[in-house]
Amino acid sequence: MRFVCLGFFDEAKFEGLEPAKAQAIMEECLAYDAELRRGGHFAGGDALQSPRESVALELKDGQVAVTNGPYAETKEQIGGILMLEARDLNHAIALMSKHPGIQFGHWELRAVNEEMNAMIAERTAAQDSPNQS
Repeated sequence: MRFVCLGFFDEAKFEGLEPAKAQAIMEECLAYDAELRRGGHFAGGDALQSPRESVALELKDGQVAVTNGPYAETKEQIGGILMLEARDLNHAIALMSKHPGIQFGHWELRAVNEEMNAMIAERTAAQDSPNQS
């Protein structure tokens, strides 16, 4: 099964660290990601820029409204996304509970909707087909 792991973190907590400590923790996170790769569990991911650089789109009165970030009024914001391969949810929990990034927030794990993604892939393939008129 594939899981999207949303890494939430308290940016102020991380920014309050001494630079050497912050670097050491980032190295721990990267080392654990490498361990996930070696085990065939790391299927991709990206770190995100600060929520202060984000925008949120929302439909209001039939018009798209753009709000500068951070949109959610919470201490923890999404800091990164990790794609994980695991046998099931319990396996995903076991793998991500060891990720060093958890000390700065929390991980939200969601199984990928394979049925919906298969439908999207079919439509994409049909649109990209050279036999289309």
